[in-house]
Amino acid sequence: MAMDHEDFDDVTLFAPQRNKRPPAADPTEFNAASSGKNGTHKRAKVEAVETEDAEPFRALGLSKWQTAVCRSLGIVQPTPVQTGCIPAILQGRDVIACALTGSGKTAAFALPMLQQLAQNPFGVFGLVLAPTRELACQLADQFKAFGAGITLKVVVIIGGLDVQTQSKALAARPHIVIATPGRLRDLISNNQQLAAAFSRARFLVLDEADRLLDPSFESELLCIAGALPSERQTLLFSATMTRSLVDMQSSVLKDAHCYQEYQGLSTPHPLTEQYILIPSKVKEVYLAYVLTTHLAATKARSAMIFCSTCKGCRNLAYVLDELGTECAALHSHQSQGRRLAALDKFRSGRVKLLLATDVASRGLDIPAVDAVLNYDLPMLARDYVHRVGRTARAGRPGWALSFVTQYDVELVHQIEELVGHQLSALELDEKEVLKDISKVFKAHRKAVMQAAEHEQAQEQRGRPQKSNQNKKKKQRVSTPYEGPSISAFIR
Repeated sequence: MAMDHEDFDDVTLFAPQRNKRPPAADPTEFNAASSGKNGTHKRAKVEAVETEDAEPFRALGLSKWQTAVCRSLGIVQPTPVQTGCIPAILQGRDVIACALTGSGKTAAFALPMLQQLAQNPFGVFGLVLAPTRELACQLADQFKAFGAGITLKVVVIIGGLDVQTQSKALAARPHIVIATPGRLRDLISNNQQLAAAFSRARFLVLDEADRLLDPSFESELLCIAGALPSERQTLLFSATMTRSLVDMQSSVLKDAHCYQEYQGLSTPHPLTEQYILIPSKVKEVYLAYVLTTHLAATKARSAMIFCSTCKGCRNLAYVLDELGTECAALHSHQSQGRRLAALDKFRSGRVKLLLATDVASRGLDIPAVDAVLNYDLPMLARDYVHRVGRTARAGRPGWALSFVTQYDVELVHQIEELVGHQLSALELDEKEVLKDISKVFKAHRKAVMQAAEHEQAQEQRGRPQKSNQNKKKKQRVSTPYEGPSISAFIR
């Protein structure tokens, strides 16, 4: 029998800690001992660019080299979530933090972690869990940037990449491991030596904690908990304060420092939120019109289009390609290489449109996104908040448009109730929109043929067998965890 969510919340993955070490003061010993000539040169170069503008970070307890790194990255003033969390983490406290997307949550936990690592370097020092592969890769890049003043070893453990290569990287005891729960569970459950690498970990971080605390990750987290020590700091960061996080605070992390930037769920303040009510049969026609006419009129440099399924995302990409609209597609049915390539094209500006499923709705920092189009509304209202949070980041204006068919009205009402305000209607001239209906329908027919050819090619390459293996794997993942009991973790 699967554990219910209330029992899962009590697992010592989030247990309060004892005998916390004092915060690190200065990482000089780490640089001198482990950096060598090159590392010393890097540290000196970073410290040379420090200015008085970075002093607010010094007031939070961060060291000189870290304030210099922040300055070199263009970060002069700490954001509210950084001000609210960094001192508590340096004091050795567990933290539960809820802040808007784009508010600097990653720096809020990465900077104090790296400061303590610099004082007492060993591997594995910290484990950071993320719900998606793309977010894990982004976190790794950010850790490397914030750790520019020290010799930092960061390893990413995610699905879609070679298992043996990842096992060797983990066996080398990197300082920071950033992982998705599924792949990490697979590695440590099959190799006790790899599991032992986490026996001295000082930090456990759950980024997008509300998603990771869903029952779908239950068995993975319980397995990972068995490899972690009881004495550590647990840091939970999220853009939404869900019931699971509230229960965690009241039951397991009673002494944790709690930072909450807002109550309930909130969308960014500079964001313009609109919807358009249309018949489901002409959604593609309206999308083509919005992209070619309305989006261009708003001078949007780039936009993300969210679809509800991988197949729908792929087919819509075919339609836009037939219409001559260049775009990149990102969904979980792609290989990891293709997913990262699509994201890189969009980030670099080589393509202006990114079609994606909810795999791209959380945590990804893409500063130049001017608009988010919900081609398919999410089934969960809270996912709407994460989607539209890809735009209007860090105080910049943004626009979110949701395509609402006759089947989606109730979903819109749920979203409006959740965010606390109504979406405004976008009025378009129907006759003007439907002028290109024949062109779009023709592109749709060609896209259907392309999709059929793609599926036939997959069958010839033996992909169905791989798909069946994935189904068996998913079925195995969803079975109840049969390892040590929760009380064993506590002891």
